Amino acid sequence: MNKKEIKKVVLAYSGGLDTSIIIPWLKENYNNPEIIAVSGNVGQADELEGLEEKAIKTGASKCYIEDLTEEFLTDFVFPCVQAGAKYEDYLLGTAFARPPIAKRIAEIALAEGADAICHGCTGKGNDQVRFELAIKALAPDITIIAPWREWEIKSREEEIAYAEAHNVPLKINRETNYSKDKNIWHLSHEGLDLEDPANEPLYNKEGFLEMGVSPEMAPDKPTYVTIHFEQGVPTAVDGKEMGAVELVETLNKLGGANGIGLLDIVENRLVGMKCRGVYETPGGAIIYKAHSALEMLCLDKETSHYKALVAQKLGELVYNAQWFSPLTEAILSFVKTTQKTVTGDVTLKLYKGNMINASITSPYSLYDPEIATFEEDEVYDQTDATGFINLYGLPTSVYAKMKQKNNIK
Repeated sequence: MNKKEIKKVVLAYSGGLDTSIIIPWLKENYNNPEIIAVSGNVGQADELEGLEEKAIKTGASKCYIEDLTEEFLTDFVFPCVQAGAKYEDYLLGTAFARPPIAKRIAEIALAEGADAICHGCTGKGNDQVRFELAIKALAPDITIIAPWREWEIKSREEEIAYAEAHNVPLKINRETNYSKDKNIWHLSHEGLDLEDPANEPLYNKEGFLEMGVSPEMAPDKPTYVTIHFEQGVPTAVDGKEMGAVELVETLNKLGGANGIGLLDIVENRLVGMKCRGVYETPGGAIIYKAHSALEMLCLDKETSHYKALVAQKLGELVYNAQWFSPLTEAILSFVKTTQKTVTGDVTLKLYKGNMINASITSPYSLYDPEIATFEEDEVYDQTDATGFINLYGLPTSVYAKMKQKNNIK
């Protein structure tokens, strides 16, 4: 649509630096349209404080703050836990959050009769693609505005200057200007000194870590935690049944206190560049580790090995903005089938950043100690191995004899 034709814009609004200045920028550059701010609460806690007041004060006509935390975990995070999906060891915290937020924004835009949806993602990042592909899947005819691909602002320093010139209040300053994304699952840190992979993250600097402590500052005594799974979904901690939100919050506290879930990687972004990020995912790291341990007991070899291939592909799809795609839907359906017997309890020992298996039990365990024992048993006939090896090794023997016959070395 022509800029002058856009009368109503729904803005994906976090209240952070980018979206805070987008409201006055849209007013100035898009013929003063009505702006409806929409913030998806996926567990970012204090970041939501004063958000509605700030949005309206800076020019929005209204501000929706939608609680998506339960949906975020149950419909997007836990299915990928069941799959074991990761992206280059990254537990996909930001990638998980974008589809439910974009879904709600699209719903509100359609209900409000908006002409356009606007987001504050940069032209260098993954999130621009995640938001826009989700919008294309759910509201394909609506116009999308991406200011970072239009305006003359080139850096976060210039954004801060713009905010100051337009009296937009910010919770950051020029010295603490890390680019962060926070939700109930994780917290990411990018920018400043982290842009050089030669620099060690300031884990022990006060205020750097927000979800826990560094391993060396964790207690000298280990903490044991038991997670119960029902068909691959975590449902209880230390014997107490919990909903998804309470469960993740509980494990975040336990994991954070023990220095669990820190990740420092240089990842391959969707747009082709490498980018360094430091992630805190204390509860999520525990859940992934415990789920993997339980599958070790409950899945047969062929399913387990094939599922690992599928998990890598799903991780790539989620990271690369393909949540609302036929292949993702098909993979999740396959994964759900594999989880029918992934029920049981896993106890982990948490100690200074480490997660150590302490106990795994399941009524569906495929581990038979009577078969696996090194002691005398009455269920496994070791002489059966002779025929098995002869048949299994037949192609090797035939190939070796052919080489001898033809003097091939």
